Amino acid sequence: MVDQKKIEEAVKLLLEGIGEDVDREGLADTPNRIARMYEEIYKGMGEDPAKHLSRTFTVESNEIVLEKDITFYSTCEHHLMPFYGKVHIAYLPDGRVVGLSKLARTVEVYARRLQIQEQMTMQIAEAVMEHLKPQGVMVMAEAEHLCMTMRGVSKPGSRTITTAARGCFAHDVRLQQYFFEMIRR
Repeated sequence: MVDQKKIEEAVKLLLEGIGEDVDREGLADTPNRIARMYEEIYKGMGEDPAKHLSRTFTVESNEIVLEKDITFYSTCEHHLMPFYGKVHIAYLPDGRVVGLSKLARTVEVYARRLQIQEQMTMQIAEAVMEHLKPQGVMVMAEAEHLCMTMRGVSKPGSRTITTAARGCFAHDVRLQQYFFEMIRR
């Protein structure tokens, strides 16, 4: 859990550091609002993906399951600026599947932390492999990073794409191609 008092103190110092009057009407409640917001946007810090991936269901068919266009919002750990986009997850079950919303909740666990996209993509793939024990999984994240679009090189609209493949997806190029075909539909 976040320490609201420390966050409030830090926000006051930050506001003073940029030359603001922390007592002016528009900023009077800002430190408290920021502390409450951080509790919400960083709630993944204390969450375990097993909570979402542990309840599975038996299936006779072992065809690919794809959940695509899972929207996420995260915060770059290097600049404390947002990055946001979509995650696509496909897995080849080995007799067990999970409720579809649980994949989206797993994305949230990792996105709602200070993060880098490359690590988040890998963590999602590894969590699915560990808890669902499928034959394989493939994850793709595509995101816009405000640390690139609003500062630095200032290139709005640029996207970063990361992938992680585990199990049969790591070695079967046909499965990878099928995954990319499915997410383009």
